[in-house]
Amino acid sequence: MRPQKPIILYGVKPPHRIQEIAARAGLSPATVDRVLHQRGGVRESTARRVHQAVAELDREFEQIRVLTVDLVLPRGSGADVPAALDLDLPIQLRTHLADDPVAALHQVARSRSDGVIVLAPPLPEVADAVGRLDVPVVTLNVDLPAGKRIAHVGVDDFEAGATAAYLVEQWLHDRAGDVLVAGGAAAERRTAGFRSVLGPARRLHEVSGPEQARATLAGTPTVRAAYVPAAGGCAEVVAAFAAEQRNYDVVVAHGLDPDTLALLRAQQISAVLHQDLRADLRHACRAILRAHGVLPGPIRSHPAAVQIFTPFNVPVS
Repeated sequence: MRPQKPIILYGVKPPHRIQEIAARAGLSPATVDRVLHQRGGVRESTARRVHQAVAELDREFEQIRVLTVDLVLPRGSGADVPAALDLDLPIQLRTHLADDPVAALHQVARSRSDGVIVLAPPLPEVADAVGRLDVPVVTLNVDLPAGKRIAHVGVDDFEAGATAAYLVEQWLHDRAGDVLVAGGAAAERRTAGFRSVLGPARRLHEVSGPEQARATLAGTPTVRAAYVPAAGGCAEVVAAFAAEQRNYDVVVAHGLDPDTLALLRAQQISAVLHQDLRADLRHACRAILRAHGVLPGPIRSHPAAVQIFTPFNVPVS
């Protein structure tokens, strides 16, 4: 185990439980509760014991070491990670953007890690690699079997893609039209969810990059909508339609960023499905902190719902 390092707790008083204070002071929880809430009827010496116990717990809390947590993501899916890393927790995140999550997990196993947050396909080899880790593991967006991980957080990518297809179908309604999908390997699960809900009469034209998007639009006049399942790339898709002088009825993208915010405000795209990655990473890190006994409370999963933004509910900032 590496030496403990002091941390700054951002001015937040650590939330000690009454039972912890009572055990440290050798008093009943009822007496501690009376002292903390200044209800009176307690001897001055007893109150001093309570405050001394709180001070001792504070000092111990302030000496908690910073935990190193490895974040394993598919390459191309980490566009929002830098903005989410300031988690205000005693956690140092190391990000691994990997084409092969199994190899990345094996690399983490050989390092000095205190926990892992992983977004990877639910394949047996991924589950086996996770099961071999001897640190707490939290799955992000895509879950693995219970027992292989301590908790699951985030948005289900398959359901997010299905939600996007539902929106496209609602906007297109009974109009004919195919859909351009500008995704990639990092968005396969979202694309699969999208395909599962899209009407059987509509064809998907999957492209990678602006040149391929323009070529597809130039040769496929039936495309009336677009879906951008990976973060980034939405502006390129809209530009491809403009370059080919093509109109479109619906564009649905993922991830609020400066480009998608500007396109929403200009009403050039229909909707953005957003995941609050910072909140999800905080939940994941708190689960790992609880697994190490740093934070009190039970370890819980935290499935999140996808947020839907349109030109009429764009965030102010």
